[in-house]
Amino acid sequence: MINIICEVSKYLIILFMVLYTIKCFSVMSSKDEESKKKKLNKQIFYVFIIHFLCYLTMYLRLQSVKILIFYGVQIFVAVFYMIIYHSIYKGSSRLLTNNSAFLLLIGYTILTRLNFSLAVKQFIMATAGLFITAFIPYIMTKWKKLKDLGVFYGVFGILFLLTVFIPGLGIDKYGSRNWIHIGTFSLQPMEFVKILFVFFVASMLVKMDTFKDLMINAIISAAFMLVLVAEKDLGAAVIFYITYVCMVYLATSRPVFLIGGMSLGVGAVMAGYILFKDTLFNHVLVRVEAWKDPFKYIDTGGYQVSQSLFAMGTGGYMGSGLTMGKANTIPVSESDFIFSAICEELGVIFGLALIMVFVSVFISFANVSMKCKNPFYKYVAFGFGTIFVIQSLLNLGGVTKFIPSTGVTLPLVSYGVSSVLSTLIIFGIVQGVCVINDKEAIRNEKERERIRQQNINSGGAVPPKRARKVTQQ
Repeated sequence: MINIICEVSKYLIILFMVLYTIKCFSVMSSKDEESKKKKLNKQIFYVFIIHFLCYLTMYLRLQSVKILIFYGVQIFVAVFYMIIYHSIYKGSSRLLTNNSAFLLLIGYTILTRLNFSLAVKQFIMATAGLFITAFIPYIMTKWKKLKDLGVFYGVFGILFLLTVFIPGLGIDKYGSRNWIHIGTFSLQPMEFVKILFVFFVASMLVKMDTFKDLMINAIISAAFMLVLVAEKDLGAAVIFYITYVCMVYLATSRPVFLIGGMSLGVGAVMAGYILFKDTLFNHVLVRVEAWKDPFKYIDTGGYQVSQSLFAMGTGGYMGSGLTMGKANTIPVSESDFIFSAICEELGVIFGLALIMVFVSVFISFANVSMKCKNPFYKYVAFGFGTIFVIQSLLNLGGVTKFIPSTGVTLPLVSYGVSSVLSTLIIFGIVQGVCVINDKEAIRNEKERERIRQQNINSGGAVPPKRARKVTQQ
């Protein structure tokens, strides 16, 4: 009987996952608010059904009461957070809240399967992060000088990155010196500096008047990336560079910056690989060789990628079922290669749908950016959207052998305290932009209504030029 329930649950999980993904895109196309609300409510239902079926399967197969307790605590926090958050911030995006909750719950589920203690640790830190970041939209609506702190963002961001070179503080992991260790706590400065980097670039672009200003911005931005290269954290350097180029293109609307920037980036990568591959970036060389032919180096550098491909191939479209695969044989399956574990046990269809959820998050960020009248917040929202999607693509590309592995995590799903906290901060900031957009729309609507009433009382009509100005606002 248990096998029957688990097998049926496996197919139901895939079905509801597909339905959830469809709703991610249909919600964005809804014009009617009532229809949009119904779709969002259905989406929440799908989230909780998927989560319930996953933990039911694990409980039936492992017979562990602590799994049930952990499941109940997760549901309580998720429901409480969603209700309170949207009751306080009326103008926030429910779609972003749904997606962030969904990705966190999927992460908890797979981590529970792989390593229960890590799942609990991730849950505790993420819950603390949700509480802390819940204040971000309020702070953003009250503090109007965020765009004036460009120098602070630049200086503090670079100094924070440089902390990894302090003896006794910085540590090496997987060939890169991108961690700092304080007591029993470790974190990646890059994960938080990327937030400061976006704020720095946005604040400088707002003040940019001449080509000289752009060059100064580019030089300081290059300093961030050079520090990351010195850390041998090339995955982070790629994220920073692409984000910078995309933000400059958004601000200038000149294709020459996009095409030239990408061409320069490709040239720099090729030159660095040729000149320094045998000195500074030995670990990168190993990853490139493993990417070219992982099975040739299956006993050494290609083992990780090979096991990732074996896992996805073994699971097939429908997956082997939770606890029925061998996801623990994939090195670093809790963090960098968690997508392989998902595909093996929940199926490639589930994995493809998950990729589309990440795409929908990026589109949501871009929509928030496009609706924003304030250029600073427009650049900020778009910059964070770019960081989110590039980091996701680098992780997914590495585990599927589309590109060499870069060592970055899958946002909100992979284990990693620094990554989860920084991503929650990013979501909180974009939600703050949503709230600011909503307040501005309400003010504009009140202004239009005031002018309309004024003209009705005076027996006249709104002058055409004035009417157009108010409408544009």
